[in-house]
Amino acid sequence: MDYLKIQNVASLEGTIDISGAKNASLPLIAMCILANNSVHMKNLPQVVDIRTLLKLLSNLGATCEFLDDRVVVNTTNLHETRATYDIVKTMRASILVLGPILARFGHCEVSLPGGCAIGQRPIDLHLKALEQMGAKINIKAGYIEATTPNGLQGCEIIFDKVTVTGTANIVMAAALAKGVTTITNAAREPEVVQLCEVLNASGAVINGIGTAILEIHGTDGKLLNIEEFSVIPDRIEAGTYLCASAITKSELTLTNVEPKHLGAVISKLEEMGSTFTLSDDTITIHPAQEIKPVKIVTQEYPAFPTDMQAQFVALATQADGVSIIEERLFENRFMHVSELQRMGADITLNGHTATVNGKTKLCGTDVMATDLRASSALVLAALVATEETNVHRIYHLDRGYDSLERKLKDVGAKIQRLKE
Repeated sequence: MDYLKIQNVASLEGTIDISGAKNASLPLIAMCILANNSVHMKNLPQVVDIRTLLKLLSNLGATCEFLDDRVVVNTTNLHETRATYDIVKTMRASILVLGPILARFGHCEVSLPGGCAIGQRPIDLHLKALEQMGAKINIKAGYIEATTPNGLQGCEIIFDKVTVTGTANIVMAAALAKGVTTITNAAREPEVVQLCEVLNASGAVINGIGTAILEIHGTDGKLLNIEEFSVIPDRIEAGTYLCASAITKSELTLTNVEPKHLGAVISKLEEMGSTFTLSDDTITIHPAQEIKPVKIVTQEYPAFPTDMQAQFVALATQADGVSIIEERLFENRFMHVSELQRMGADITLNGHTATVNGKTKLCGTDVMATDLRASSALVLAALVATEETNVHRIYHLDRGYDSLERKLKDVGAKIQRLKE
C-alpha cells in the first residue's frame, strides 16, 4: 500500500495544469450506454474512479480504448444488463448506470451501493423517480431489479432534496423516454450542466440547463449520436491547489481551469485575504501574508461545495482567529478533524459545526486518510507542518486526484510516494 511522505516547504512557485473533472466524467461515461456510435471523450482524468467505471462498462460488453489524449467507448454491442456487486461496492457512482441501462434495454439489475465513510447517500430519490416514469422496482438479494413493461414515460418529477447523481441518472433515463420529463429541484452543478449540454447536442432536447427546472424531451428509445467532447476542468482539484497556495503563502497560477465554477471558493479565499488575477482559463492567486478567519456553510452549487470543506478546515488552522465551518450535506464529513488534531490543530466539533482556533503550529506525524477530500486536507496541513508527515491510505486520494504528488512536486513541494 502506498503512502505520502511530506516535509515542510518554505514556499511554492509555478504553474499547475488542472485535469478534467472526475465528477463530470463519471456521468458522461455512463451516458455512453445511450449512444449508437463510438464516443470520443477528451480530458478524462487519470484516476481510479474513472478506471473503475470503464471496467464496469467493459463487463457489460462495451469496448473502452485509450488513444493518445482521449478515451473511446463503444457500447453498440452491449449485452449485459447486470452491474455486479464486486464493481459497485468500490464506488457509489456506479449507480449512474441504472438510468441509462433501464432506458435502453427496459430491464436491469444493479447492485445496491454500499455505505460511505462521509455519510449516507440514499438512492431512494432515484428509484422513486424511475417508478414515476413507469418502472417496476424490486429490491432482491442486494440488487435493484428494474423493468419497464411499457417503456419509460415522461412525467413530472419533484426531488424532495437536491441530488447530483439522482439528477444525472434521471436526465439520462429521460433522454430515451417517451414524451417530456420535467425535473423540479434539479442539481445545478457544472458537472450536471455538461451532461445536459452533451445530451442536448446529441438528439435529446433539454430546456432549462443550469437551472433548478429541467425539461427533457425524450427520443422514445432512439439511441443518440454523441460527438466528441472534452470534459470540463475539475473545480475541486483547482480549489485544492488554491488552498495549497493560500496555506503556504505562495503565488501559484492554475491553467486549464474555469474560474466561474469556483465563485464560492474564490469568494471565501478573498475573505481570508487572498487576491486573484483571472482570465478565461487561468487563475493566479496572490495569497495573504496574514490569513484571516472565515465562516463557511456548505450547500449545493452555486454555494460553497462540501468537497472543499476539509481543505478549508486545514487552511483555517493557519488563520489568525476563530473560523466557523458548518457542514450541512453529509453527517460524517469531519473525520479528518481527528487527524488534524494529531498534528496539533485546535478544532472543536459540535454536531455539524467545526470551530477552528488559529493560528496553530502544526507538527508532522503519521496520519490516516479517511476519504477522498480528507486526504487532500492532510496533504495541505503537511506542507506547513514542522517535522515530517506520513499520509497513509492514500488510495482514497488516488480515487479523485490526477498526479497530485507530481503536480505539487513540480511547484516545489517536498513530497514522495512510498510503499508501506
